Formats: sequence, structure tokens, C-alpha cells
Amino acid sequence: MSQLPNHSAAETSAPGSLLVKEGEQLDAPKRLAILLSGRGSNMVALVKAVQHGELHGLAEVAVVFSNKPDAPGLATAAELGCPTASLASQGLKRAEYDAEVVKLLQTYQPDYVVLAGYMRILSPVFIQAFAGRILNIHPADTHQHQGLHAYEWAFNNKLSETKITVHMVDEGLDTGPILAQRTVDLRGADTLSEVERRGLIVEHELYANTLAKLLRSELKIES
Repeated sequence: MSQLPNHSAAETSAPGSLLVKEGEQLDAPKRLAILLSGRGSNMVALVKAVQHGELHGLAEVAVVFSNKPDAPGLATAAELGCPTASLASQGLKRAEYDAEVVKLLQTYQPDYVVLAGYMRILSPVFIQAFAGRILNIHPADTHQHQGLHAYEWAFNNKLSETKITVHMVDEGLDTGPILAQRTVDLRGADTLSEVERRGLIVEHELYANTLAKLLRSELKIES
């Protein structure tokens, strides 16, 4: 938390500037480590929200990290001006790998770790290092479907709607406290690609919106 210079009560601010009264403090933006394994469409939505959307002034991207050095999302993140890092996971046990990732991420001093298509199950080593500060987005109601292939599950079961869930990460598989959910209308979605298209529209909006509310302390966390 940073302290801005004090101003007298009579002092006026220039147009567009922020006047901070004596004794007030302005919170520094929270630092985000965004983790991905693929193309990173949710990462792009979050970065754009940080740069000129509802996360602007609330958060900054400390690093975009991938367990796959050739993940397309890393190149996209670099094009967007974000620091990037990667560490290949081949040949390492899960806990051993996660310990190395934790050390790497800690050099960027993240306030929150945001999973955005990170296709690895986190070990207790990782979760304990960032306890209460890891977020994930899951393309289903986590009470109904956990794990991979959630859009396929919705499509194969001919659901008329599904839910996108943003939740905190604990040591279970998609079992952490729910931060927000939003319904996706699947009526008339007769292909898997259409189910995914509709779901991603909701994902990209909900993730940034939920994170903004979390950083403003506006959320009631549900289990």
C-alpha cells in the first residue's frame, strides 16, 4: 500500500487528476500471475480488462506463465506487453515441478494466481504456497461436473443450459469456494463448437468482472 503526498483541504486538483486528502491512502494495484497451457483466450480478456477495462487501476499483470514453453498464449501475452515465463514439466514429478514453479512465480511477487486454461492439477505444495489466493474458471457448475471436458459433458447430455463458475482453488478438484456463477443458454446449440463459443463469451466477461469485485471486497464467497 503506497502513501501519496498530503494535500491541504483547500487544495484543488487539476482536471482528471486524483486528489487524496490528508491521511488517506491509495491501494496499489494487485499483482496477477496468470497461468495457461494453450492459446490463452481468458488471459487475453483479463489483460485487456487490466489495460483498459474494469480491472484498470485494480490489478496489473506481473507475469503470464505456462508449463508449455511453446504455448501460443505466451507469444500473445508478449505482444500485449506482459512479462512471460515458462518451465517445461516433462520428466518431473508433480510436487517437484510445482515447487520449482512456486519459486519462479514468487520472484514476481504475485498477490493472486489466476488459472486461465492451465491444464495441470495443482499439488498441495503449490496450493499451500498461495493459499486463499488462487482463482480458477470452470465451464460448468462445479457441484455437477468437475475436471476436464465440461463443454463436452454439457453437449453430450443435451443440456439446455450450463453454468460458468469462478472459484477459489483448494486441494480438491474444482471443490473450492464459489465466487460467482453465470448461466449459458445452450438452446439451439447443435454442435460442440457452438456450445464452446457461447460458453467462452460468458467466461471472458465473468472472470474479469468477478476478479474486479473480489479486489473491491464486494463478494460473498459461497462454498
